[in-house]
Amino acid sequence: MNSGKLSRRGFATGTIAAMGAAGLPGWFASTALAAADERSPVRKDGDPLRMACIGIGSPQSRCLAIYGEARNQKNHKTQFVAACDVDNAHLSRAVSIMLNHGARDVSAYRDFRDLNDRKDIDAVMVATPDHWHAQIAIDAMKKGKDVYCEKPLTLTIEEALAMVQVARKTGRVLATGSQQRSDPRFRLACELIRNGRVGILESVECRIGSNPVSGPIPKKPVPEGFDYDMWLGPCPPADYVNDGKHTRCHYEFRWWYEYSGGKMTDWGAHHLDIAQWAMGKDGSGPVAIEVLSFEKPSDDPNAYNTHPKFHVQYTYDDGTRVIAMHGDGSGPHKLFDKDGKESEIGPSENGVLFLGAEGKLFVSRRTILANDPKLISEPLARSAVRLSVSPGHMTDFLDCVKNRKMPICSVEIGASSVIVCHLGVIALRSGKKLKWDPVRNQFDDPEANAMIGRPRREPWGLVV
Repeated sequence: MNSGKLSRRGFATGTIAAMGAAGLPGWFASTALAAADERSPVRKDGDPLRMACIGIGSPQSRCLAIYGEARNQKNHKTQFVAACDVDNAHLSRAVSIMLNHGARDVSAYRDFRDLNDRKDIDAVMVATPDHWHAQIAIDAMKKGKDVYCEKPLTLTIEEALAMVQVARKTGRVLATGSQQRSDPRFRLACELIRNGRVGILESVECRIGSNPVSGPIPKKPVPEGFDYDMWLGPCPPADYVNDGKHTRCHYEFRWWYEYSGGKMTDWGAHHLDIAQWAMGKDGSGPVAIEVLSFEKPSDDPNAYNTHPKFHVQYTYDDGTRVIAMHGDGSGPHKLFDKDGKESEIGPSENGVLFLGAEGKLFVSRRTILANDPKLISEPLARSAVRLSVSPGHMTDFLDCVKNRKMPICSVEIGASSVIVCHLGVIALRSGKKLKWDPVRNQFDDPEANAMIGRPRREPWGLVV
């Protein structure tokens, strides 16, 4: 063994130990190792991938996190050459961080179109507010760039369909930042459900949390160095508001339907995605949507307006029900880990609860539990359905940039999952029980069909 490198035996031992610490059984770690052996390695050779960040954001932003994941790759050479943001403070900070990490000649942009015009950039990472995702990603793909786009993939159903269309037309790689697809806990849960460990699946609770509320937020002057009109982009004009805690911009954009969908698209893009993966419904969706309960949001134009509390039920063509909820699900449930240690999962525990005719299983970013530890600890048969194994979400994207294969959370998967989120938002906002055709992507209701897209402020028309 070369100095500084780990033998396969050492790697396997470390991997199995790490998965055990994460609550995963040894048999599952072994299958992951076998899948890794079959995966064609993409090594650190040739020219570095030249990359850029669009919507680099605040010190706590997701873009800075995924920038770090890309910069620290072991199997890929990455070189960051540009950053873009409409807030000068964020942009200057981002350039300084890249330079401090050894980057050279980092260019700063206020307009994503100027960055995308550069022919020497291979890939961009998009982590703007949701209402900008589709516009920027489509422009990048049409200009020959591969894209890593944060979840939720789009603001509307129309945008999701457009992104799929452009990705197919251009042949570019687009990875959706739904990183739970690369988390072995969620993959194990989905494999167990796919292989009938809980019997016929009856319902799935996606516990995604409640939306924060605010009173009317006072109007304030736009801070110097912040291009607020560009931040609004295709959305209608609106006051700049800020009381020191609540605002319309930056992280808090999530709680305004003009720019996002609240927890329905924020955490829903994670947990509803896992529900679809477990049910084998990638690329499809429900056939009916019904709001079981909700709390009315504020109607003040300068207050958060996403529904604070909600239970939205999706029904699939096989009768399975998926409920996206702020909390207050069923429970408490006494469940067990692989070793038989008991835990109680309360009604508001964040995660995904699968309820079957013969058992139940709960998975979150911290644990995987079942009503019987054998549901987790007993190996699946050799003939069992297996799901794609990711080497890590950013590694998977960069591998695909080089080998031109489909990411574990491709644009098609990201689009179908975010469409489910948007169906829930449309049901909440319209107040109607709706039927949906997941093949034609149409409702049975003209008013709801009008909400598939939104008017766009000039010059930000959606051109595919």
